Amino acid sequence: MAKITILGAGGWAMALALSAQSCGHSVTMWSPFETEVAALRENRGNERLLPGISLPDEIAVTGDLSCVAGSSITIVACPSSAVREVAKKLSAFHDFGIVVNVAKGFEKGSLLRLSQVLAEELPGTSIAVLSGPSHAEEVARKIPTSVVVASQSIAVAEIVQSMLSNDVFRIYTATDLIGVELGGALKNIIAVCAGICDGLGLGDNTKAALITRGLAEMARLGVCMGAKEYTFSGLSGIGDLVVTCTSKHSRNNRFGYLVGTGVAVEKALREVGTVEGYYAALMAHQLADKYKIQVPIIEKCYSILYEGAKIQDALPDLMLRPRRLEH
Repeated sequence: MAKITILGAGGWAMALALSAQSCGHSVTMWSPFETEVAALRENRGNERLLPGISLPDEIAVTGDLSCVAGSSITIVACPSSAVREVAKKLSAFHDFGIVVNVAKGFEKGSLLRLSQVLAEELPGTSIAVLSGPSHAEEVARKIPTSVVVASQSIAVAEIVQSMLSNDVFRIYTATDLIGVELGGALKNIIAVCAGICDGLGLGDNTKAALITRGLAEMARLGVCMGAKEYTFSGLSGIGDLVVTCTSKHSRNNRFGYLVGTGVAVEKALREVGTVEGYYAALMAHQLADKYKIQVPIIEKCYSILYEGAKIQDALPDLMLRPRRLEH
């Protein structure tokens, strides 16, 4: 039995805690918010995030970050905007094992991938990224799920694989850390677009085209940033993209749907909560400009969310772009 610490107390953090505990490990969840810690201790769950799911008493919940001491794996399961702050706090400790990031996005301003943020704050630490089609609602209910863990060290990835895999949570390994991380971040933008399509009442043909061409844009930007193109045909690419674009559990999709029906962007954000695709759209727009590449779907999403572009104009603009070969 190993010690696993999870930094975060949201739905994904709870689902991972349950999965790790079912592997026979000692699991502790940490939150910096006293009210969140108190509520989880008392209620042993969160009906808003994971209705009907209870944490067993064996899973500890604390606000004391010294709980990381002696961990074999520390999982960072907070919003992307909080990763640096959490890593700074973690840097005060030493014996916290492999750090596995499950947040998906970029750091605002620096445009760094989140593993780069962790590496800056935790030099010398073994870092991995866990990603793939894995809604917390289903992982928590032990619905069979497959994901991928990536690290620059295959040995590190294999340790995480061996410790966190079980009969309903299958983990593959990879060394393309950049590709796995970018797949998880960029697919959220396309999922927002898929939600907009649903809100507009468009059909399956449109969504299939959006997913396919969205994947091409993800790979195009990813390769420019050092990723391997084949990674985007795997679990962290097309796998995560499909589930996020089509699932009722996807907050990105739900946010897009609201925007597509005419709800103001700010109001939709308030209603849905954290929408990583909203923030990623801005940063992907900036990255595409930096690398001088064309990502028309991502650019349209950015212009709708940040520049007030009319949704009704987006589809004709995309459909009437200059004709070209498919690649």
